[in-house]
Amino acid sequence: MSLERVFTDLPDPGAHTFPEYSLPRGDPVVPIAVTREELSTVLGLYETFRTVDPTGLDSNPVLEAATTYMERTFGVPRYRPDEQLQDDIASLLNDFSDDLGGRTLGVVDATPTHHRTLYFFLLSCRGYYNAPHIRFDPDEGAVETLYEIYERVTEQDVYLKNPASVFE
Repeated sequence: MSLERVFTDLPDPGAHTFPEYSLPRGDPVVPIAVTREELSTVLGLYETFRTVDPTGLDSNPVLEAATTYMERTFGVPRYRPDEQLQDDIASLLNDFSDDLGGRTLGVVDATPTHHRTLYFFLLSCRGYYNAPHIRFDPDEGAVETLYEIYERVTEQDVYLKNPASVFE
């Protein structure tokens, strides 16, 4: 068989996948600089955000009674997506605070989960602010700080933390 024929009979590279031989497998993180002041500003925004009740359960006794009745009668659990987001934001702030330690300025490792949480935090702040039935009047500087932290995460390159070695 001639070389020309071998080269023309090679399979289409898109028809199969090659195994990945790269060694580093670890946790993808984005290192960003954060100050203690920025973190406390975002924490203040979180406290304001947490007091908002977008479902109206806390302020409407009829809706609260109907939800409790549905929960008891049909076993439907009371699920509020805003509570899950609040837990995610609290986890993000705790992670950043732990990375920062007692320093006034430091580098924190933002994970893809942190990136998603920052995005949904910003999106929810915008939604709460624009909704006519929700009273949410956040500090403008706090929202700008949150957006700046989000931009730092999106503009930074990802690196692997704790990559696997050849011996693992």
